[in-house]
Formats: sequence, structure tokens, C-alpha cells
Amino acid sequence: MIEWRDEFILGIEKIDEQHKKLFQIASEIYEATKNQLITDKYDEIVRLITELKDYTVFHFTYEEEYMHSIGYRKLLSHKVEHHDFIEKISNTDYSRIDKDQDQYLMELLDFTVEWIANHIMKTDKAYTIK
Repeated sequence: MIEWRDEFILGIEKIDEQHKKLFQIASEIYEATKNQLITDKYDEIVRLITELKDYTVFHFTYEEEYMHSIGYRKLLSHKVEHHDFIEKISNTDYSRIDKDQDQYLMELLDFTVEWIANHIMKTDKAYTIK
């Protein structure tokens, strides 16, 4: 499981806090996959997907406003990456969740963790370089 590490720090307090929250949501997804006490995880999966989508929309809006305020030249391409992530989460196939809940959660987790880590390390770090 991926955890917050100092290498993810951008040095922008609010954005770093928001990124930590994204890691927290990813951890909740991981915990849901490991919870053997719940046989039907459908409602929990839907809750996590909704939380992930809602929080990323909030975070991306904040981050884009910040980039606009500093005159970041690659704002539009950055927004495209954000849009693509939201679109992927929004296009959740809820019928697949019912068929194999743990597999779906692991796919969601893999996608989310890889995307967050790569996006912070490559795309987000670019707007902090002066």
C-alpha cells in the first residue's frame, strides 16, 4: 500500500494537506479490500467512489485556482489530466462491482494510487519549480 512520503511534499500547505487526504481515501479503499467481515461491500465501494470523486473535484478546483493565481503556463494541459481522472472515476461500471467486489476494489486502488503518485511527482511538481 502506498503511503504519504516526504517526497510528495510540494511546499504548498493546503495542497499538501489535500494530497494527504487523497492518500487517506486510497487507504480506505485498501482497508475495504482486506475486510473479510463484510461479505457484501457494494455500499462501501459506492461510498468510496463517491468520496474519491467528490474530493478530487474539490481538490482539482483548488489546485487549478492556485495555478491560475501564479500564472502557471501549463494550466490547460494540467486541467486535461484532472478531467481525465474524474471521467475515469465517473464512468464506474456498477454492474462490475456486483460481480467481483474485491477485484473491482483492487483495480480502483491500483489506478488511484498510481495516478496520485505519478501526478504529484511529475505534473504537480512542475508548477512548484521556479
